[in-house]
Amino acid sequence: MEQHRTRAPDRDSHRDARRDGRQDTPPLPPRPGPDRSRHEPRPGPDPRGPAPLPRWRAPNPRLTGLGAGLFGSALMFLLGGLDQLLFGASLTVYGVLFLPLCLLTALWVRAADLLSAPVVAPIAFSVGLLPVAGGGNGAGARLMGLVTALATQVGWLYGGTLLAALTVLARGLRRAAAGRRNPARRPPSRRDPS
Repeated sequence: MEQHRTRAPDRDSHRDARRDGRQDTPPLPPRPGPDRSRHEPRPGPDPRGPAPLPRWRAPNPRLTGLGAGLFGSALMFLLGGLDQLLFGASLTVYGVLFLPLCLLTALWVRAADLLSAPVVAPIAFSVGLLPVAGGGNGAGARLMGLVTALATQVGWLYGGTLLAALTVLARGLRRAAAGRRNPARRPPSRRDPS
């Protein structure tokens, strides 16, 4: 069976038509590539309207218990160094900076490690006091300065730890209420074989 090919008119056929005196069809513009107009949708007004702008979302990392401890300790050490450089080792500024860290740590720790947030808060507070605590040049003098700073700033330490504990408690209660509302999300309970 023979297949007949159909060719689109090209420039040569238009030149022949002009030579013969037939100028009823205008010459076609050059085509750089294959015609894709049949396959691509034509641009037009979007019936749904303009696309919404992406909304900014706050970061929501999930830290393990160890990750929360490392995050809190490293950040408090940096904040302690910054406090010493900018505010002359003000323990009040250090205590104020400790409270948001406790809140963030309690919010960002994963649900399986909720109880670690109140535990890592005092550790982070102590590590961050190393650059802030006064003392002499020796190790004993630095240790004495650290113990003195811990004793005098115990209010900030307890306040931050209490803030972390309350945040963890609120997250735990919210998680338990969500589990009661949606039983499909709850893990299957293990029944005693006896």
